[in-house]
Amino acid sequence: MNKTLARQLSNQAPLFAALGDKTRLLLLVKLGGGEPYSVTTLAEKSSLTRQAIRKHLHVLEEVGMVKGVKCGRENLFQFNPKPIRELKLSLEDISRHWDDALTRLKRFAEE
Repeated sequence: MNKTLARQLSNQAPLFAALGDKTRLLLLVKLGGGEPYSVTTLAEKSSLTRQAIRKHLHVLEEVGMVKGVKCGRENLFQFNPKPIRELKLSLEDISRHWDDALTRLKRFAEE
């Protein structure tokens, strides 16, 4: 793995960590529809409290996957796709790296 990709993945580790929680993934799926949601709305039909939802949103906000926007007395949260796009590109780089490594191994084994 080249140094640039390693550094890129190191910088993105907090994003992967944030995605490692089922609740945060479900919140991202809901927010991914494009509509901003309040904590109260996100907590509806959930076994989690508003405080728990707020903590998960804070983690996602810290890594830039969601952003909170003040709307009157409420904070509305919306999805920010940029970090996910960057992760996608990194995963494509990793995939190419492994494809190249497997091709080299195949050539070596066939020689």
